[in-house]
Amino acid sequence: MTNENIASNFIHDFIDEDLNKGVYDHVQTRFPPEPNGYLHIGHVKAITIDFTTAKKYNGECNLRLDDTNPIKEDDEYVNAIIEDIRWLGFEPNKILFGSDYFDICYESALKLIKKGKAYVCDLSAEEIRLYRGTLKEPGKESPFRNRTVEENLNLFEQMRAGEFENGTKTLRAKIDMASGNLNMRDPVIYRIMKIAHARTGDKWCIYPMYDFNHPISDAAEGVTHSLCTLEFEDHRPLYEWVLREIDWPHPPRQIEFARLNLNYTLTSKRKCLALVQNETVSGWDDPRMATIAGMRRRGYPSTALRNFVEKAGVSKTFSVVDYALLEHCVRDELNLSAPRAMAVLDPLKVTIENYPEGKSETFDVLINPEKPEPGTHPMSFSKHLYIERDDFMETPVKGYFRLSPGAEVRLKSAYFITCKEAVKDNNGNIVELICSYDPESRGGDTPDKRKVKGTIHWVDQTDCIDAEIRLYDRLFSTENPSEETESGDFTDNLNPDSLRVIKGVKLEKFLSDSNPGNTYQFFRIGYFSKDIDSTAQMPVFNRVVSLKDSWGKANNKG
Repeated sequence: MTNENIASNFIHDFIDEDLNKGVYDHVQTRFPPEPNGYLHIGHVKAITIDFTTAKKYNGECNLRLDDTNPIKEDDEYVNAIIEDIRWLGFEPNKILFGSDYFDICYESALKLIKKGKAYVCDLSAEEIRLYRGTLKEPGKESPFRNRTVEENLNLFEQMRAGEFENGTKTLRAKIDMASGNLNMRDPVIYRIMKIAHARTGDKWCIYPMYDFNHPISDAAEGVTHSLCTLEFEDHRPLYEWVLREIDWPHPPRQIEFARLNLNYTLTSKRKCLALVQNETVSGWDDPRMATIAGMRRRGYPSTALRNFVEKAGVSKTFSVVDYALLEHCVRDELNLSAPRAMAVLDPLKVTIENYPEGKSETFDVLINPEKPEPGTHPMSFSKHLYIERDDFMETPVKGYFRLSPGAEVRLKSAYFITCKEAVKDNNGNIVELICSYDPESRGGDTPDKRKVKGTIHWVDQTDCIDAEIRLYDRLFSTENPSEETESGDFTDNLNPDSLRVIKGVKLEKFLSDSNPGNTYQFFRIGYFSKDIDSTAQMPVFNRVVSLKDSWGKANNKG
């Protein structure tokens, strides 16, 4: 029985084949990130594939945190990973750790030594690299490769007992130093690391390498299909070798897919950490980061990320997806879900001379025209308003249909107004517009059915709040931020205009009661989400995405 609502792909074809042949009678997958950083947009694809594949076959998907390197791992990252997965809409069957299988790994290593398939090596890490050879030249055997089983068992026990210093000895699989696959040239499977582990404490001072722990963890956990990105294709022979040599019955099948590559983004954890540490960004959840936490804080809906992954597709072919597709998915989702509101980023005062002083009225504005079910919210109107400064032009150019001396425009959902006078300060700057309104144009209709070409947004000066707006754009100005620069520093590719902060913005008053994470469409401006930096006195809103793809036009991409 399968879930037919989940689209098939080549991974499912392999699974169907295994089930039809009786290789497995169920499907179990796992998502195995290393907790040494925050998850990013590329992980969204892996998460979605792992969890939806299990769901399609009514199976299970576990989260297994690869904590085999205690130097780099942190509980902050563990908690962030769990939060990100749940925010995306997935719930692991179990939350496990690679360290749950350290005992099994150790027993498996002893088994390999006893079979003559592993040995303790005294070469340094640099010497091991030199002995490994190249793609064109075979490697050279370690001088310690032919130690006896008894000697290897004794040395390995001494390694575990902490009798040797870091880097002085490793345990290596004994495979083939002439193999065309460098991963099979006697890879290291255990190393000495005298450091306490977050979960196992001081029990171990030797830790298994990922390529050894991973297949054993998969098998011990009951995984049937180990789904991973294409860079692990060359590791599959080692994955299968480990399970075969430890005589594991019914081993999992590894299937690789192409990772998600997105232009204008950086997903290297090392480089992302550098951006955080040197304060180029405010943290892992900076809204410009390609991390799930950053996109969530910026206001990207989880459904948009999942739709993006679905549109990008699942294949074995390397490709780079255009960031515009992600933004398109975000716009599509927010257009349907985001309530509408008025915001004036660069306010210009408007006084309606023929509107009674002290009077106010309200207009019922649709919360979302795409979904009439939520209804309307009231918007206050009075003699004193704010409009956008660039919605007025003293000497209008051809094709300008907004406000200018003598011109009439529609105030969104309110009245027609006509500009009578532009008031200037001593420096010649326009500080206020004196306008008149047509009392019979309420809601946009007039008895004479006259039409105006311009509709502008506004807020009531007597019933609005001040706010800070953060206009976020792409963090990098080049399609491949990791490409080499003249200085060799990837930060040369940073976009200097990735963040612009605007203070003194005027918003509808009801937005003060919104919660961080609430997202709105600001009429004619874009989609904005309330940030966690907001205070009762000063709300902060992040631009999620513009109403249209302004980046593509600015860069001649359509």
